[in-house]
Amino acid sequence: MPRGNGKTLAQNKKARHDYTIEETFEAGVVLQGTEIKSIRNGRLNLKDSFARIHKGEVYLHNMHISPYEQGNIFNHDPTRARKLLLHRKEINQLIGQTQQKGYSLVPLKVYIKNGVAKVLIGLGKGKKKYDKREDLKQKQQKREIDRAIKESLK
Repeated sequence: MPRGNGKTLAQNKKARHDYTIEETFEAGVVLQGTEIKSIRNGRLNLKDSFARIHKGEVYLHNMHISPYEQGNIFNHDPTRARKLLLHRKEINQLIGQTQQKGYSLVPLKVYIKNGVAKVLIGLGKGKKKYDKREDLKQKQQKREIDRAIKESLK
């Protein structure tokens, strides 16, 4: 089943640069008050956010959702920890994999699917500096090859 289909509202572009994503999971998010209204308006940021497993539950930390402008006392703390909804089997799998050295849970994007906010989280292994440089070289070489092919077709 393809994951991440829906209206993408926020994307963590730095995640694929800093981590090698080995597996992705689609998770629902437990929201409070006017948070869904702010999310639908695209007023959220995944920069510096991460997921952590605590007492058998997965929580998303540092995801910033701006307070809703028309909201009043029902507004929320913008960077509070939010619980992610996953199947028990997936959580057990994540617990085993994140206990290995160097693995972490990284949110990749937030999107609306069937009227519900979903987060695509990835199981990633941190890249070393030389890995990042190698990826940039390969990206640049691919760009040059594509450019040369495009020029030869003209």
